[in-house]
Amino acid sequence: MKTNVIYRRAHNQSLDLLARQPVGEALPSEPALAALLGVSRTTVRAVLTALEALGIMATDGRQRRLLRLPCRDDYLDAAGLEPLPEMLERKFMAWMVGPDCRPGAVINGLDLARQFGVSSSAIRECLNKFSHFGLLERQSNGRWRALGLTIDFVEELFDMREVMEFRAVDRFVALPSDHPAWEALAGIRAQHLALLDNFERRYRDFSELDHRFHRIVNGVAPNRFLGNIHGVMSVIFHYHYQWNKKDEKERNHVAALEHLAYIDGLESRDLGKARAASRLHLETARSTLLASIELAV
Repeated sequence: MKTNVIYRRAHNQSLDLLARQPVGEALPSEPALAALLGVSRTTVRAVLTALEALGIMATDGRQRRLLRLPCRDDYLDAAGLEPLPEMLERKFMAWMVGPDCRPGAVINGLDLARQFGVSSSAIRECLNKFSHFGLLERQSNGRWRALGLTIDFVEELFDMREVMEFRAVDRFVALPSDHPAWEALAGIRAQHLALLDNFERRYRDFSELDHRFHRIVNGVAPNRFLGNIHGVMSVIFHYHYQWNKKDEKERNHVAALEHLAYIDGLESRDLGKARAASRLHLETARSTLLASIELAV
């Protein structure tokens, strides 16, 4: 479990909590820690076992007490630890487009919480978020019904995506030359070229690259009111590549080349060129996703 992303996050967050407590104080109960960290009690027990092995805490009768404050060496590698809500959204969407979930399927929140190793409250927040966009319908006793994606839903989603991304393009070309987004853009260009150099073997890696590229572009135009929309939107677009495997290699090749043209447009700082490349790519993405939905219905 110690290589698990959820475990590593919970381990490090528990150290943050303990760093604010006096030595000798009793630790919160397992249920309280699970709620504080947003993980399952199984994960909490694994964390507590590790903390005891490190000499940070000890069991004293029915309580656990803090023996020393955490130090830097107690923390696990935090590389790649995205925030829990974002990670959970991605895990849920991957599950939702997989073989275990189809439109009309009943989803048990407690079962999903156990499967993902998170608390019931964390999975409930995730499901609530997706229900706000019409992908799920709440039922009784912690159950939900998957409604699936419809043509109308996807059309409306893309309308919103275009508004957000065109706004980001305008912001991007106006960035000062020393803004870190330019370095990130150069890095993502290099990753696209590396993918194309070994495309026969690596073409299925494109969906993750697509997610990172659009995250860089949209990251220069954050908006507190559109934040939740963008989170769900990015998850849906990231996983739509898994829905329709027909012509997957060809579609990913076209999209990768469109990304490079898009990057050229941004780096040219020519607003007209950047907008044109962005519009072409988003139109292709819209037609691809709509074709996937039409095949599924």
